[in-house]
Amino acid sequence: MKTPELRVAVDARLRSGVAGGVESVVRGLASGLSRLDEDAPERYLFLAYDDSREWLEPTIGGPCSIISAGKRSPAPGAGSRPRSFVRRTLPGVYGALKSAPLLGRMRLPALPTTDGTIEKAGAEVMHFTSQGAFLTPVPSIYHPHDLQHIHLPQYFSPRQRAIRESLYRAFCNQATTVAVTSSWTRRDVIEHYGLAPEKVRVLPWAPIVTEYPEPTESDLRETRQRFGIPERFIFYPAQTWPHKNHLALLDAIHILKAEQGVVVPFVGSGFQNEFFRVLEGRVQHLGLADQVVWTGFVSPLQLQCLYRLATAVVVPTKFEAASGPVWEAFASGAAVACSNVTSLPEQAGDAAIIFDPDDIQAIAKAILELWTDERLRARLVERGHARVAHFTWDRTARLFRTEYRRLAGRELSADDRAIADEEPGL
Repeated sequence: MKTPELRVAVDARLRSGVAGGVESVVRGLASGLSRLDEDAPERYLFLAYDDSREWLEPTIGGPCSIISAGKRSPAPGAGSRPRSFVRRTLPGVYGALKSAPLLGRMRLPALPTTDGTIEKAGAEVMHFTSQGAFLTPVPSIYHPHDLQHIHLPQYFSPRQRAIRESLYRAFCNQATTVAVTSSWTRRDVIEHYGLAPEKVRVLPWAPIVTEYPEPTESDLRETRQRFGIPERFIFYPAQTWPHKNHLALLDAIHILKAEQGVVVPFVGSGFQNEFFRVLEGRVQHLGLADQVVWTGFVSPLQLQCLYRLATAVVVPTKFEAASGPVWEAFASGAAVACSNVTSLPEQAGDAAIIFDPDDIQAIAKAILELWTDERLRARLVERGHARVAHFTWDRTARLFRTEYRRLAGRELSADDRAIADEEPGL
């Protein structure tokens, strides 16, 4: 008897070049799922906007396809419903929101609701890959990613914190599985939202650069010339959010120049938001204009080139669920120094120099060690390769396939049970 088909909807309602890390993980997941056995009963339906799907199409194949989410709208989901609707139809979600301390006296933002697309497509599981989900009766996996708004409230307005808390709490409560990328984040989410420990699972991502085209020598030369990149430089790929801590990195570079006469060029890539003006001002104030290059958002091939051209990668972030740039640097053969916050020490292990992101002298010292010690860089590169080798998109795809089957009530194979029982490693 043929096993009945299992249809899984995967949220890909993102805009290329802006979604950043979430876009990368959706690409990686699509690549991994596309390589799974087409004879298996699963079909993966990636829900994408009609006017923003070109970034996803090259990674779709095998058992994966794209279904329309219509045109991009200001808010996720086709519509939103007031508190009365949530109270009437999802009392558990409403009760969780009302009991949230942050929301006690604030008007709750409307919650996005399904427009019926995934239900009409016959989806038995809905995988929300970003924090922007919608209410649906379909069993779901939800990624809150991180609770930065709780730990670093200074970077958010009261309304922004209230909206995040409303959405995250509602969708964590709705979800059958809450997926996180590290044990640190799992503990944080369980404690803050009072979730049952068995509901929150560590399902780590892999480095997206392993799915990108391998650069040639010609690609490397073209990237260096295009952005005017010096022969040696340190690299930090990150959107210019305040918590990414570019300011401290710039201050550390200035210290090395002013106090020790060591000029360390810096290249920063990533989407430039409104905070970028502050970074430009700091560069001018510190007199670093001749040793700082901002590339803006780069293509997958250019990102590969920058990792390979860099002398080292420095990640001074103040908060991460898990760091994509750390994984990507390990996979690309770059030596790494990173901050000691959240899950990063666990992620980096002995494969990176670890520093306090609030200690400018410590950041400068880490940069100087990487800049001047070739043997140290070689040791870190070797350890980084070994550390990231376990994290592949094929493994991630099989982890999620097992979770999809479990949520749909399908029988798990021996391989499914074995991979479900593996230590997450992060």
